Amino acid sequence: MKKAFVLGGTLFFGKRLVQHLLDRGWEVTIATRGIAADPFGEHIQRLILDRENKETLLSALGHTDTYWDCVFDQTCYSPLEIRDVLDVLHGRIGHYVLTSTMAVYEFGVRKQESEYDPLGYPIHYRGRREYPGLEGYREAKRQAEAVLFQSGIPGTAIRFPLVIGPDDYTGRFQFHVDRVKTGVPIGITRAEDRIGFIDSDDAARFLLFAAENKLIGSFNAGSPGDISFAELLERIGSQAKMDAQITAPADPAIRSPYDVGGSLSLDVSKACSAGFQFRQLDDLLNELIMHDLLQSE
Repeated sequence: MKKAFVLGGTLFFGKRLVQHLLDRGWEVTIATRGIAADPFGEHIQRLILDRENKETLLSALGHTDTYWDCVFDQTCYSPLEIRDVLDVLHGRIGHYVLTSTMAVYEFGVRKQESEYDPLGYPIHYRGRREYPGLEGYREAKRQAEAVLFQSGIPGTAIRFPLVIGPDDYTGRFQFHVDRVKTGVPIGITRAEDRIGFIDSDDAARFLLFAAENKLIGSFNAGSPGDISFAELLERIGSQAKMDAQITAPADPAIRSPYDVGGSLSLDVSKACSAGFQFRQLDDLLNELIMHDLLQSE
């Protein structure tokens, strides 16, 4: 039986990943801060640790010689954090799958994997608190990928767009649906900016796909294509039978949580060529809009 070590696994698509691993017969251990509950009962093992404190990793993992067929890192937000895991588990990792982001790229549409090369990126070790805001998040993930790929172990970085689904605890997609439905303006810098999405279950399944097919390198993952803010809000308005109200984002309280100041979407042809089939963007959006409209009744 293959052994999976999941850093995270209690929220959103991390929870879906654990369920898919169990369904596929993997033996699963999750590592979290012990704050969020999980629904897996006796089917998994649990460890408590703090990604910002290497001593907690040593305490949880240093006394065993368990070999992990795959480490799934869902909670890495600095180069120090991935370095610490690699140090503590040195020689005991078959494959490392890192959850990354489209934010490693500069703004633009249909970004390709080659547009950020972690192998040649200089590493500067800092903690997660030294990476504030969007620019900090972008740099932290670039650094984490650089540590992984420059370590020499078999690794995969999955660069996700905006992850959405009925289990999205952040409420970011629901924000747009609720405001359109009630006629409240949404602040957007440029309505023509384009964004990409992935279904939360697709995200989990692709992480597992990467492990089981031993994909190596960086991969964009998401529903093919993208959509502008104007098109997205028009689509929501059509289903809600309301006209979406767009305004300048002067007030942070009304600004779209998806508005990062530019277009950002992915070319996912590499992942599709590897044999994975993502949900179509139109189907994903239409289904979630309907779900969120019903939730807000």
